[in-house]
Order: sequence, then C-alpha cells, then structure tokens
Amino acid sequence: MLLDRVKDVTDTHVPFFTSDQLPEYDDALLHTYGVLVQPERNGTRGRYPQPRLVPADDLLYAQVVKVRENGRVTQVKTKVIFGNPEVIAEKLANSPVSSTINTSFVERDNLTQRQSNRRLTRKTTGFSKEITWFEKQLWLSMAYYHFVLPHHSLRQRLDTPEATRGTGTPKKWTPVTPAMSAGITNHVWTTTELLSYRVPAQFLDQVSTKKPLFALLDDNIHQGK
Repeated sequence: MLLDRVKDVTDTHVPFFTSDQLPEYDDALLHTYGVLVQPERNGTRGRYPQPRLVPADDLLYAQVVKVRENGRVTQVKTKVIFGNPEVIAEKLANSPVSSTINTSFVERDNLTQRQSNRRLTRKTTGFSKEITWFEKQLWLSMAYYHFVLPHHSLRQRLDTPEATRGTGTPKKWTPVTPAMSAGITNHVWTTTELLSYRVPAQFLDQVSTKKPLFALLDDNIHQGK
C-alpha cells in the first residue's frame, strides 16, 4: 500500500530504492513496479506456466546488508537486488547528496518525525485511539514540518547583515523552510496561517477520488485491539 501511494504521487520516473534486508520489500516493489510476463512453456504439451512479475528495466533497488557476530554488527555491505549495478553506480556518482548505498536519509527522517510528533513516540500515552484520527494528525504534523519550521541547513546568508532591536547581534541569515526551498511558498508560515489556510475548491472536489492512507483498514479499528 505504501509503494502504491508513492507511485500515485510521483511522475513516471521510477525512484531509486534502497532499504535494509526486510524480505517483504522485494514482493512489494514487484507488486507496484513489476511487469507481468508469460514464461515459455517447456516442450509442446501441457498448460502454459502462470504469468509472473519481473522487475521493469528501470526499477533499481539495492539493500544495505549488516553482518553480525554474537549480536553485534561487524561489517556493512551492499547488495543490488533489481537493476544493473553499473547503472546504480552511475546514479550514485551523479547524486548530489550521497555516493553510497545507505538508509541514512529515511532513518534520519524517522527520528525527526518521532521527535516532533508525540503520537509516533515509542511507549507514548499520547497515541491516537482511532487510526483515521492518527492519519489526520500525521498530515498536520508533516505540514507544520514543511511550512512552519525553518531548517538550519536550508538557511541563506544575507548579502548585508540586518540590524536587530537594541544592541543585539545583526541578523546574518534568512530562515528557510522545506516548502520555501522547493518553491512552493516564499515565506515562513505561522501556525495560524497553516490552520486557517483555505484549501482550493478544485482540490476539495477531488478528495473523494483519492485513496485514504489506510485504505485496507476499517475506520472503526482502534489501536491496541
């Protein structure tokens, strides 16, 4: 379901996937990005084999393999599951953010979300009792992270420092949020601005056609049951 949603919100370009060794990822990627083919029949008698999913030519997927001894990680390797290793190496060489196969970015994002959203904290008393309300709160938390919260790594240096009140240190940087960096907005939003934002009518007309995040779960299911 997660990968189906990724495909729904991205263009025809297939992302380069990396993960740990959870075996379910292979089947999930083939389900979403695989191509159904008909294998050749052995001989001239009997039924044809059942069609099967194979990775598309542009599907690239690699894993981070941790070697453990006595419960401790002693070595970290990488393994290409789908795609041409030479193509993957070329993508890594041209990447502006990383030259190695890793899971650092998603792990960093997981930690950030857990720190900023109490409902994602382990052993929290602030959990959502209903999965649908958890989804709504999750979207609110993500919107705050992208529109309201400036990121230190995205800030931009001012050409000329600006004076502050009193005898404070002159302002040297302009705060920047991820939404500003992506060109979605041109300023840091306030919480009031986020909560009072008027969603365009055209988008509201399309809400009923969009898939819910937890489409396979009953809306009345309570967490913990």
